[in-house]
Amino acid sequence: MDDNEIIGLYFQRSEAAIAESSRKYSGYCGAIARNILHSAEDAEECVNDTWAKAWDSIPPSRPGRLSVFLGKITRGLAIDRYRRSGAQKRGSGEVALCLDELAECVSDCSSIAEDYILKDALERFLRGLKADSAELFILRYWYMQPIKDIARSHSMSEAALKMKLHRIRAALKEFLETEGIEI
Repeated sequence: MDDNEIIGLYFQRSEAAIAESSRKYSGYCGAIARNILHSAEDAEECVNDTWAKAWDSIPPSRPGRLSVFLGKITRGLAIDRYRRSGAQKRGSGEVALCLDELAECVSDCSSIAEDYILKDALERFLRGLKADSAELFILRYWYMQPIKDIARSHSMSEAALKMKLHRIRAALKEFLETEGIEI
């Protein structure tokens, strides 16, 4: 079943929408949650909560890409669960490290309007990067993969990856400042 058909099921308020979402995207959403929580049980709960939140959000929302929509919900739920459970308890603090690394160039948004402005600016910034740099940034700060895993999969040293990510964050900070986005 394609995404438009699944979204149509949500609009019809058919419970089959949840079953189809789960069938198609539980692996994807589960991977996102496990990278953040490092707990299969907690990740499974986040994925189940994703379906409930999607049910509550569609309608009125009509996602352009269902995978991105569900992934964003899962990521937000997993980060919230992580923060509630204590920053260093699971995953060797990987999520806390990612969030700390980004804190130097991106502050928490206090309003939905600020969130959309930041999202738009971040998308433009990533489109302006070379494909490999954008991929590294997304793997680290969206999927929150550990440095050692990214370095290994890209055949580079951890030190080289850390330096590359540092340069990308510095470029992001400069980009946001030129866009007039307060850091």
